[in-house]
Amino acid sequence: MVDTQVRPDVSSIRTSLTQIKPTRGMKAFNVINVTLLSALLVVTVMPFINLIAIAFSSDNAVRMGHVTFWPVGANLTTFHAVLTDSWFWQGYWNTLRYTVVGTTFAMILTTTFAYALSRKYLKGKNFFIGIAVFTMFFGGGIIPNFILIRELGMRNTMWAIVIPGALSVFNMLVMKSFFENFPTELEEAGQIDGLSQYGVFFRIVLPLSKAILATMTLFYGVGAWNSWFGAFIYLDHRDMFPVMMYLRNLIVSSQDPQLVASGDVSNIGRNIGAVAMLLTTLPIMCVYPFIQKYFVSGVMLGSVKG
Repeated sequence: MVDTQVRPDVSSIRTSLTQIKPTRGMKAFNVINVTLLSALLVVTVMPFINLIAIAFSSDNAVRMGHVTFWPVGANLTTFHAVLTDSWFWQGYWNTLRYTVVGTTFAMILTTTFAYALSRKYLKGKNFFIGIAVFTMFFGGGIIPNFILIRELGMRNTMWAIVIPGALSVFNMLVMKSFFENFPTELEEAGQIDGLSQYGVFFRIVLPLSKAILATMTLFYGVGAWNSWFGAFIYLDHRDMFPVMMYLRNLIVSSQDPQLVASGDVSNIGRNIGAVAMLLTTLPIMCVYPFIQKYFVSGVMLGSVKG
């Protein structure tokens, strides 16, 4: 006789769960939880709504402080000025290059380093982990880093932006923790089938690690897209500035003579910073919904073990 596994009736279980009456403490917890999360949502969204309102408001309304959460006066002149500025699109292209190359380079280093440190049989494992953690608390400083980049001949090149931030020790440690909890039976099965260590890593481990890979890619991508300080230190040529450097210059100087032929930007509107910030955040807002499911599962890694 062959034993058959009785499949539970999911609908009956769901019905019984819905019939359970919540306790008074649970009701109070739900009310407090919803209230706090709603307040947090309002506090988080309000600045962005105000930014959008300022971007589409007239110069007089912005100057008088009449703009809160709804545009006052129609104004698309600033959008036209920014979108027709060649330096803005040059910065966009530079940022896209730096983000793609930097994120790819960072993911290669992070995944390989984390996987190697997650193996128990690695000789000198604690030594390498100690070196990595040491760099989290101690650094050479801005001047030594600048001298190093200059002596390596990387000033005014893309590598001055990509290489210094190529590896985040925190991200590496998170990924290392994930690889340590990876089922060793799958790796042993791959080795029995004749796969080498590299074959196990590329054909078994990485395909089953989409959540952590998507999460780390998002972290590195957002960090590279929002970065401007490296360009401020290591780059001298304006045609290599990222778009965040363009935005920084607008906010600091309040005007950019390249935007209009007359060289005076004060007539365009005081919302030029809001317009530039809105345009620079759009790509991240468009990409995030597609990888949200991986991000949510990725941040929960290690909380539940099975």
